[in-house]
Amino acid sequence: MQHRSLRLRLWIGAILSISVALTVAAFGLISLFEHHVERRIDAELRLHLNHLAAALVVAADGSVSLNDEPADPRFSQPLSGLYWQIDDNTTPGLLRSRSLWDALMVLPADPLEPGGIHAHLLAGPSQQQLLVRERQIRLQTASGQPLLRLAVGLDRAELLAARADFAADMQPYLALIVVVLLLATLVQIQTGLAPLEAVRRGVGAIRSGQSPLLPDHYPLEVMPLVTEVNALLAARAEAIERARIWTADLAHGLKTPLTALAADAQRLREQGHPALADDLEQLATAMRRRVDRELIRARVRSGTARHEARVEVGSAIARLLRVLQRTPEGERLHWQVEMPLEVQVALMPDDLLDLLGNLLENAAKWARSSVTITVTTSADWVEITVGDDGAGVAAAQLPRLGERGLRLDQQKEGSGLGLAIVRDIVDAYCGAVIFEAADAGGLLARVRLPLASKR
Repeated sequence: MQHRSLRLRLWIGAILSISVALTVAAFGLISLFEHHVERRIDAELRLHLNHLAAALVVAADGSVSLNDEPADPRFSQPLSGLYWQIDDNTTPGLLRSRSLWDALMVLPADPLEPGGIHAHLLAGPSQQQLLVRERQIRLQTASGQPLLRLAVGLDRAELLAARADFAADMQPYLALIVVVLLLATLVQIQTGLAPLEAVRRGVGAIRSGQSPLLPDHYPLEVMPLVTEVNALLAARAEAIERARIWTADLAHGLKTPLTALAADAQRLREQGHPALADDLEQLATAMRRRVDRELIRARVRSGTARHEARVEVGSAIARLLRVLQRTPEGERLHWQVEMPLEVQVALMPDDLLDLLGNLLENAAKWARSSVTITVTTSADWVEITVGDDGAGVAAAQLPRLGERGLRLDQQKEGSGLGLAIVRDIVDAYCGAVIFEAADAGGLLARVRLPLASKR
């Protein structure tokens, strides 16, 4: 299920982390930009205050005027958003910029030391919000020391517009950062999960018999898992070896009673009891075949040294044919072999001999005059086909061939274990076996086995 995917969990965690980090970064950058603009505005307003203070002139009659108004053209444009105003103790708006038109900046009645500057956020004309800097000065005149309040205000909308423009300009760069972080996350996840993929491939190599254990070159964080898997494999191999040895001991232990049983059958035949002797010999033969099959199964299922398995097919076929051609059944047949030179399969030699031996014995038993053996290779597999010109098998029975103890013809000797042994060996090496009708009318066994890797 998707919610059990480690990769999906990492992606969800990364996306959430990136989203939170970029959101915090965006708000932080916008806030820093706003503070920076506020500092610039504060410096600008202070500069205008200083200019107003320097330009103040008090006449002999106590009237106040400016000998040099601020030069910024926004002060002359009505409702431009930049304003200045001078109040005295009795008259608000004693002097003010033309941009205020007929409005006033209503300054709060807060105590202010001469020379000090206060910051205010006040209502301005046309429902504007003004960032105001206020300064109080005292002038020396013949009639006394009048106290004046100087104020300069700027529409806060300019700050908000600058912040919005900065946020809009920042969006493409944030999108680029998102893409870069997602790519970095992809690389990080791929790199981080690569050791787990390597472990999966290592386990697959163990399952296919190419390697006995996982190697020890994984990252430190993965090594505890690798160590436990190798310990489990070692314990499993030890248990299988004990079971194999126990099976082999049991099978070998049964061989002596079976040999004695065969001797008893011979004595019964000599004493004039041929029917009873035949029954005993048939029973002994069937039991011996079963013992031999269990020995084979114990060997192929142990998986011993399968990662080192390698045997040449041609030499195995030649060895078996030398034996079969000296038997009554094999001597009468024409054996035709077609195969390339030096074909090696990834099987233990004894397993290949048992597999081919059972196939060839079965073909020799049912063939009328000839048996054909063909070997072909592909990129990773070797295909061995054994066909005879016998009576063949009904199409409905073909899928059942290789079932334990199956005998389709009770008139010929046998235990029905030969093809079952073939299936056991093929399954042990992850191969395949298919039984089908041969062109000559008999049975065709098609076996696919893993090709041995090149050294």
